[in-house]
Order: sequence, then structure tokens, then C-alpha cells
Amino acid sequence: MATESFVLKVLDVVEETADSRSVVFERPAEQAELFDFKPGQFLTVAVPSDQTGLAARCYSLSSTPADDALKITVKRTVDGYASNWICDNLQPGDTLRVLPPSGIFTPASLDTDLLLFAGGSGITPVISIAKTALAEGSGRVVLLYANRDESSVIFAEELRALAEQHAERLTVVHWLETVQGLPTPPHMKAFAAHFATYEAFACGPGPFMKGVIGALKELEFPRDRRHQEKFVSLAGNPFGEVEEVAVAAGEIYEAEHEAGETPDSEGASSDPGAPQGPVHVEVELDGQHHTFDDWPADKPLLDHLLAKGIPAPFSCREGNCSACAFRLLEGEVKMEENDILDDEDIADGIRLGCQALPTTDVVKVTYS
Repeated sequence: MATESFVLKVLDVVEETADSRSVVFERPAEQAELFDFKPGQFLTVAVPSDQTGLAARCYSLSSTPADDALKITVKRTVDGYASNWICDNLQPGDTLRVLPPSGIFTPASLDTDLLLFAGGSGITPVISIAKTALAEGSGRVVLLYANRDESSVIFAEELRALAEQHAERLTVVHWLETVQGLPTPPHMKAFAAHFATYEAFACGPGPFMKGVIGALKELEFPRDRRHQEKFVSLAGNPFGEVEEVAVAAGEIYEAEHEAGETPDSEGASSDPGAPQGPVHVEVELDGQHHTFDDWPADKPLLDHLLAKGIPAPFSCREGNCSACAFRLLEGEVKMEENDILDDEDIADGIRLGCQALPTTDVVKVTYS
């Protein structure tokens, strides 16, 4: 939860399978608190690019919060510039610029029973959740992991060792397309039916997650026990502006007003459905409560909080990831862009801070 990026040293690059690599970063001692994370969160990485200067990508952490180093795991994708560059070029001793951990794909409690679904490289955040729950929690963990064949199973040996070490709490089921065919919604429903009281997490290719979530809905898993992680390639560059964003956000906004780029000096919006004056906003973040009476109707909530010195989480700033997500407690906002939240997320009150503009005079939100 920071407003600046950091250059991390690469300690190791591990070949997990023929088309996947784990990148182990040194955990910066001077920014230890900033790089504390929850299992299931991700890092946003700046990959060098001759054409655009850099390509920003989000990669889940496969390490646990208790580990000494930070580890992401990257699988090649067809025509995927960033994933192929990492797998082909990155070596120990190199450095990469990253944003601190973000994301909401994480259990509220490590003591609950967990039903985990992973497809391919979707195992990355899932194994972090599983390892952390087994080490620090008390619940049972059931994992269904789908892959093309045995050679494509990432963390195969680590999963075997975990299942042996935690035989009474961990069940790992491998689903191989070469053996069982593609997993279908009926397959997922039949499997999940045995664990109807568990909290479910799914990460993997779109069709896989759609099948899993569809099956969970048919089994009437409540919304608060269904979680899925989705990534969209970031079109913009979150690194070019984050260094000065906490100061610049306020300065740019004031400059726009002085230049007449907003309707009036009061911050009123030309949108007839928007409040005609500053909005009262209450924000719960990291156990602290913040109240402001001057949120302009044409300024995204994230920008307003950063300008106030509040370390609100963010990554892409374009509505392409969930790093800045919050939950509405009162009032309403509209989002200019949204490529990550689905209709159920919206119905559940989840919104993206980087895109949220107020549509009521009072708004109350929580990031917890």
C-alpha cells in the first residue's frame, strides 16, 4: 500500500517447468512494512521494453508472508511479451522495478476450511494461500489443480511434500487433461459438492474459472464464500506517475481548476447526476478511519486520498486490476472504467478506487 515503486534485486530464477519460471526477489529490509503481504496478493512488475519503455504486468506471489524472500511465478503465454522476456532474459543479480503487494484475493481467516481451484499458472496465488493456511491456520485445505499433463504441473514436488507433511489437513487432487479430459462444470460441481461449507478460491484460465464459479453458484455457495482472481494486461504505465503521485495528484487537480478545465472553482461536475459540490466521504483503511468533507465530484477517490496523504492501495490506475478495490458501506459512486469486476462484485458493493466518482453527497467505504 504505497505510492512509489522500488527496485528489487533478483536472487534466483528457478525453472519450475519447461515454460514457467519463479523469480525470487530480495525482500527490502528498509521497506519491510511496505512489502508485508497477505497470501494471494500480487506484485506489479515493470518489464523493460524497447517499444514502450516498459510493460507493466501483475504476477501473483507464490511465496508466503513468512518467507525471507519474495517470489513470483511466471508462465509463458503465446505472444506474451512480458512473460517471455522474464523467462528468457532474467538472471540472478538483475534488478526489476516493482510496486508493493496488492490484491484482495485472500482469505479473511486462515482458520476456515478452504476449497482451492487452480488451473495452470493459477496455482501461483493458490499455493501461497495453501501454505500459509497450513502453517498458521487450523482449517482443512482441499486443492483441485488442473493441467494439460504431468510435465506441466508447477510446484509438483512441493505439493507432494505438503500433502505428506499435512496428511490430516491437506488433500491435493490433480486433474490432467491427457488422463481425464478437460474439466467441465458438472465435474467441478460433483467435486465441490463434498465441501459445501468451505470457502472457495479459483484462479486460472477464463473458461476454467467460469466453470468453477458456475458450479459453485449451482451449489448455492454464498457470494462471500466465492472468490476468483482475474488479471487483465495493463494498457498503461503505473510506474511513470507513482513516484510523485501523492503530491502531484493534488497539484494537477488545482492546476486544472485554475486553467478552467473544470466547471467552477467549487469542484462541481458537469454531469447532471453528480453532486453539485464537495462530497462528505468516510474511509476505513488499515484499521484507521478518515473523514473528509471536500471530495470533488469530478476527482477519483484514489486521487483524493493520495492527495490527502492517505496510503490507499493501487496498481494499474486504469480499472484493469483489483488492487484499489473497496466496498461501499453507504452512498454510491460510478466507475469510468472497469475491466475486472463482474456484476456480482458490483452488486456486492465492490468498486475500484482509481475509477470511483461520487454520485451522492455522502459516501462511506471500507478497504478491509
